[in-house]
Formats: sequence, C-alpha cells, structure tokens
Amino acid sequence: MKLSSLVAAAALLLAPSLMAQNGTSFTNFIRQVQIEAGKPESQWVEWDLQNIPASGEALSPLAIDPGGARFELWTVKATNPPTQYLLDSRYVGTYVPIAQVVIRSEDPYPTIPRTRADRPFYVDVTVDGLLTDASAPDGAKSINLLHHIQSYGTNGTGVGINRTQATLQGTRSMTQNGQTTYTYAINNLPGANRAKIRGEERFSAFSVPDYQAPSSQLASQFIQIWPVADGAISGITDNQHIRTVPPPLTFAVNDVYPGSSVYAQAYKGSPVLGKVGVVIPGSAKNYHSQTVPVNHLEAVSDYESVLNSDGRWTIELLTETPFGLERLHYVTFTLDRTIQMNGSVTTITD
Repeated sequence: MKLSSLVAAAALLLAPSLMAQNGTSFTNFIRQVQIEAGKPESQWVEWDLQNIPASGEALSPLAIDPGGARFELWTVKATNPPTQYLLDSRYVGTYVPIAQVVIRSEDPYPTIPRTRADRPFYVDVTVDGLLTDASAPDGAKSINLLHHIQSYGTNGTGVGINRTQATLQGTRSMTQNGQTTYTYAINNLPGANRAKIRGEERFSAFSVPDYQAPSSQLASQFIQIWPVADGAISGITDNQHIRTVPPPLTFAVNDVYPGSSVYAQAYKGSPVLGKVGVVIPGSAKNYHSQTVPVNHLEAVSDYESVLNSDGRWTIELLTETPFGLERLHYVTFTLDRTIQMNGSVTTITD
C-alpha cells in the first residue's frame, strides 16, 4: 500500500503545471481523501500534506483502506483572499488499475494542451493492472473513459468556467492493458460557425464501481480549442490605381491564435501564396506570451520606401502560427508615381 501511495503522490507532484512550478506566488499541498463505501462523501476522512515542493516524492499520511483513496494536488495563489486551484487527482486502491490520459496536438505549448478549431488532436490512454480473471471484482477488469465537451461561448476564455456543466459526449469501456490512441480529426464542440469554435474537451478515466468503492477518477486531461483567425487590410482597395503617396493602411485581425505573430509584407507583382516580401514597418507584432486569442489592430502610414518602384504590387496580411504561416488577406494595386508633362514648343521669330 505504501508503494501505491508513493506512486500516486509522485505522479501528482510531477504534473505539468506552471502554477505548481512558481514557488514565489503559489503554495502547493496534496489532499488524501479516504473513500468509504456506504458513507456519504461529506463523511470521508481527509488529510492535507502541506508545503509540497514543485517536484519530488512523499509517502501518504494515511494507510489505504479497502475502498481506496483519492490524492488531489492543489495549489494556492497568494491573492487576497487566497485562490485555490485543483491541478490533478489520482485514485489508488487495492486492486484498482492505473490509467494515464495524455492529449497531443500540433501545438507544442507545454502547459495546457490546445489546438485550433480546424486542426486534429490525439488522445493517448494507457491502462495497467487490469485483470482477466472472471472471478476478479468488476473494478479490476475494466475502466470507463468519459468524454465531456464544454463551450466557452462567444469571446469566452474559460476563466471561471463551471466544469460541472460540461456535456457528456460519450463513454468507452476499456478492458485491455496498454496504450490506445483515439484520433479526432475535428473537435466536437457545438456552434454554427465551425471556424469560430472556442471551448474545451475533457477525457477522464474512471474506475468501475463495486461494493467497496464508488466510481473514482483515475486520470484526466482536457484540451482547449481556439478559433481560426481572420483579417482584413483597409486603406487600399483591390486593383486600385495610386498616382501619389500611398495612403495609410490599417491591418485588423480577429482571434489571433495564442503563441502566434502577425505582420504585413509587400512584394512586386501579382499575389503568389508563399512568396517572401518585405515586411511593412510597424505592422509586425508577436503574441507568443498570450494564452488566449487576441484581436490585433495596427495602422501604418510611412511605408512608401518599401514600394521602391512603380508597377503592380501586392500587400499581404500574414500570421505565423504553430500550424504554419498563413495568409489572412491581400490587396493588389498599381503604383504609378511618374509625372508626365504634355506640351508643345513654339518658336516666335521676328
């Protein structure tokens, strides 16, 4: 039992969370909840293990009863009043299998799995300790994988969301040890405009209830889904003929994906997807430290030096994302700053 407790505590302590890694602003603790069959949860015994470092190991303060125990990793933010966050939880029991849920996407952001509304993601579920003996308790022969979805709503960021209101999308019974990967080509969140979906999908492994203990969470992880950016260039219209100083431009982008950058470029000729031009001064900005989508608005006026000759030009509005470089909008125009004087010369003789 001590080994099981140690494994559970260590797994919690190593959970990838920036909150738990910041020792100056956050205080961490592990709560052990003794699950007792036949008693309401309000009567279960709890014990808090205080002053937990950001990584390491610790033995459980209490023995594991037949019903098992739930270990919860909490962090407390030093605000007034203090704010508590539940970072992770594990359930440990006499014959309860071990499960791990890992969600992967094309975005390498290490803290919380995230992706865009038009991109795929993958769920790896690893199970160990399942028994095949027909006489074994039900809780030792299978686990359940629950899939919940929850929209953040229009312009929502998930801050303060009540996750008990999530919708159960489906349940899978898993009876085999080892790793199983589920591929989701597109998200399951509700919304008419699929490009502007924002919310989260949670995958949770739960034990099967039996006479000793109710169903308890073995592992869980969620992925955030953010909308696809859109943008526009204003100030020059497509196919405009410009004979004087180029007019001021405004670059507007809605829903810049977190961790992305935005810039505009100009090059001679008609639009060619993927062509590298000259960045327009004042148009570039990065949002690498952002964790939620943002809106971008930038006005520039002094960019005539980029347009170094007359002729056909293209200006593109681009965003560099974890999924690649993408063009949001472009305009093509003709620049003709040559001054022509038409006249005649007359000679007067006496």
